[in-house]
Amino acid sequence: MDGAQLQYEANSLEAQWMPFSGNRDFKAAPRLVVQSEGVYLTDHKGGQIIDGSSGLFCVPAGHGRREIADAVHAQMMQNDYCSPFQTGQPTSFALAEVVARRLPETFNHVFFVNSGSEAIDTALKMVMAYHRAKGESHRVRYVSRERAYHGVNIGGVSLAGMVKNRETFPHVMPNVVTMRHTWTGDDMFVQGQPEHGRELAEDLARHCETYGGSTIAAVFVEPVAGSTGTLVPPKGYLERLREICDEHGILLVFDEVITGFGRLGMPFATQKFDVVPDIITMAKALTNGAIPMGGVAATDEIYETVTGTSPENAIEFFHGYTYSGHPAACAAGLATQKIYDDEGLFERVAENEQYFLDAIWSLKDHELVKDLRGIGFMAAVDVHHDGVPGRRGTQLQKDLFWNGCHIKFTGDNAIVAPQFIAEHSHIDEIVDKLRKTLDQNLHAS
Repeated sequence: MDGAQLQYEANSLEAQWMPFSGNRDFKAAPRLVVQSEGVYLTDHKGGQIIDGSSGLFCVPAGHGRREIADAVHAQMMQNDYCSPFQTGQPTSFALAEVVARRLPETFNHVFFVNSGSEAIDTALKMVMAYHRAKGESHRVRYVSRERAYHGVNIGGVSLAGMVKNRETFPHVMPNVVTMRHTWTGDDMFVQGQPEHGRELAEDLARHCETYGGSTIAAVFVEPVAGSTGTLVPPKGYLERLREICDEHGILLVFDEVITGFGRLGMPFATQKFDVVPDIITMAKALTNGAIPMGGVAATDEIYETVTGTSPENAIEFFHGYTYSGHPAACAAGLATQKIYDDEGLFERVAENEQYFLDAIWSLKDHELVKDLRGIGFMAAVDVHHDGVPGRRGTQLQKDLFWNGCHIKFTGDNAIVAPQFIAEHSHIDEIVDKLRKTLDQNLHAS
């Protein structure tokens, strides 16, 4: 569509309370997207914006995929909804099987939810149900990390280590302790896994000594901490966490809401780092962002323990959502997974990873750049703050939009995550527009 033909009938915008947004600021100067196709968005003024963060890391196959829309339409015309409680419909079982095939061989069971936040709360309940079934309800403690992000439901906020996601909501789950995050400042401007930092996993061993390993139910970690600024795990770190968990009978949960479905050039981070957890959460790229959906995969041992210790004909796991495994979402998921396979998009990430990282590293000389971190098709451009942490990053994100590029910022970290379909020229465009915007901010300050 020609941008000159676009029209937007404005209203006050006051009716919606926007998520994770400065509502007053936005409504005074809105940044509206009215169309999307491929790697580009179109704003309400007709401007073209390259999508440098795959939406919110959830549209790797590109916007406007007709295959997904057609699959959803056909499913809605055939069966738009049925209760997921005590009844079922074929697409959810089909999608679960496709997803399970992408996971390590010990994972053959997937529980569907509607978001990454719901996936974390579901994982918490799976952990509780598993230990109860084993007669170990005394395991009441949970371990996460500083600078962690595990969604916005109360369970996820309880596990969170990002200050702004906790300070407004102090009434959270008890018995959560944190380990240090893995960005120490010892390894700066490192592509891939840092050499130093494996010893940070010993924080978990110390918690086991302090509280008793038999009181800890699970450890929740993002294999690569995404929303906090692409904190790549040091070499040996995840392996050591796995060892400590095994020593004490603790479940290891990988939050792969961002890293799942190819972001690191392999189906999941568990394959990238060759470390197998007990539970994996997922969302975002499951449906290419077309319809909200998430999932939680558990090992056969967890599934069989929970289901096998319940009486016959009983509900084994008292948990679920009205829209768990919604037919339209499952149709979108099946179509999305087919695109990934047919177009070899995970392999494409692996092939283009070095080009992408080298392009990001071309910003190393910029006066505002504090650090660069990256792996696969995700990277952080960590920018020096201007005296007030987060203020520069917020302004940069807004300025970038009008300079024709969308990139998600968390604080003063630009999180660059191109779509898997991006060509080298698209990667260059993202980096060029980011440099231009950094230049403008530097000269204005």
